[in-house]
Amino acid sequence: MKILVVEDEHRIATYIKKGLEIKSHVVDVAYDGESGYDLASTENYDVLILDRMLPKLDGIAIIRRLRSENNHVPILLLTAKTEVEDRVEGLEVGADDYLGKPFAFTELLARVRALGRRPKARESSIITVADLTINTSNFQVSRAKQPINLSKKEFTLLEFLARHHGQVLTIDQITQQVWEYDSDVLPNTAQVYIGYLRKKIDQPFISAPLIKTVRGFGYQFGEK
Repeated sequence: MKILVVEDEHRIATYIKKGLEIKSHVVDVAYDGESGYDLASTENYDVLILDRMLPKLDGIAIIRRLRSENNHVPILLLTAKTEVEDRVEGLEVGADDYLGKPFAFTELLARVRALGRRPKARESSIITVADLTINTSNFQVSRAKQPINLSKKEFTLLEFLARHHGQVLTIDQITQQVWEYDSDVLPNTAQVYIGYLRKKIDQPFISAPLIKTVRGFGYQFGEK
């Protein structure tokens, strides 16, 4: 499984990462809430191990954001708080399980395995952003009810942007997700395909452009 650990205590994060890697899992680590949220919202993980108390953005806020974006990654919430109300709050906002600190690694591993066996929530086949509609089941795209013809790679790029609408995505994030297995991808490939998409979904329409350049960072997709 591919697992994200968001834990600000480096000793604990390293302990979890090494233990999971010994069990042949792929593990990414973030040490603050903002970095953890950025990874969780732009990468595909099988399980998220999330500390409740984090700098910059706490675990509860991260769960709320992910669930509001229809991100249903299974979440194991780590908490040093022992009050029932605190544990219930985590579960009510969308955590799938919780584990109190301190914990035995064998129990954490068992809980991670259990979460990884759960059926994955299916993403909707219809994505709507402003007046743009994407149907991922038949690969049809339209804007203002006008059909738009896209190549396979253009469609893949558009779907990735639309599923993360409102977020600022870097060139590296886009390239890794859309051209993950392409060995011949060039440094400017993503920018070239962004240009292709703009000519098809933005320029022919009087509606506000959906693809925006965020100087120094990357691109943002959406109305605002």
